[in-house]
Amino acid sequence: MQRRTLLLLGGAAAAALGGALLLTPRPAERRDMAAGGLAFPGLAERLQRATRIEIRKSDATLLLARQGEVWVLPEKGGYPVRPEKLREMLVGLTELRLAEPRTSDPEQYGRLGVDDPGRPGSTALLLRILDDAGSPLAELLLGRRRVRTQGNVPESIYVRRPGEDQAWLAEGRLAADADPQLWLDRDIANLPEERVRRVAIRRDGEPALVLARGEGPEAKLQVEQPAGMPADEAALDEIARAFEMLTFLDVKPAAEAPGEPVAESRFTLSDGLGVTVLPHLEEGNVWIRLRAEGSEEGARLAARWAPWVYQVGVWKLKAFAPRLDDLKPREAAPEAPPAGAPAR
Repeated sequence: MQRRTLLLLGGAAAAALGGALLLTPRPAERRDMAAGGLAFPGLAERLQRATRIEIRKSDATLLLARQGEVWVLPEKGGYPVRPEKLREMLVGLTELRLAEPRTSDPEQYGRLGVDDPGRPGSTALLLRILDDAGSPLAELLLGRRRVRTQGNVPESIYVRRPGEDQAWLAEGRLAADADPQLWLDRDIANLPEERVRRVAIRRDGEPALVLARGEGPEAKLQVEQPAGMPADEAALDEIARAFEMLTFLDVKPAAEAPGEPVAESRFTLSDGLGVTVLPHLEEGNVWIRLRAEGSEEGARLAARWAPWVYQVGVWKLKAFAPRLDDLKPREAAPEAPPAGAPAR
């Protein structure tokens, strides 16, 4: 009787323990990792709830935040990130597949690059995908990559889940970067030079400058005002190409525009597009604010440009707001004497 009672009590205890384990919630990111399987099964569906992404390295933490349907960089005033780069990283995370277990010895984590990223000298990255409550949908330590050059052979990377001992070699391309500059879409505009028909420039302490393009497919910008002024053709071409492949070095909200505007240039382009450029100077750096108007194209550009001020290369100041001296014909360099000729 006592043996039967003990067996019944033991069975009841086991059943209770099993029920408790089944009923205890397990976050999705804590699912068991097994060789040959996805690192995060079902992650693609859970990513719809993602509102924040953190990428931490030893000396910095990058934050991406979701605003509606757009992901932005808060440290850049909410400037949108490159959607293709974000898509590449998230798809890579959902498709990451565990190939084989590696070390579970903490002393070896540094060799694989999966140690604590807060440790000085660590090369590890901690990637965390969070929902609006701050709960992790996925988090993973990313270590050294192994790039393979053979065809049809996937890339691989060492990974480890925070709080777990086991490190893994995983297959798949997972491009995560903690440098905010790599997340910015630097393109401002790409308007061909032949579209620029007229440029009116007002600059402090300078006479008004007006350039205009004549008729005909081969016509180039010429100085219209001051009348009769000769100008360097290369300098005029630089003004015509001011918006070709235009990119920025840095970006800030327009309300934080550094320095003061030193000029105002009005570019009249074909198809009814008008663009006004307001260059600012700040400790030798050139920042520009842009306004666009006219046509649907102008409305699209205005909506894109209005919230921002862009830092561009210092050489662009001569394209957007040249002085008269910048347009003067350049003196031809004296010809070098032929080899062996006596010096004069």
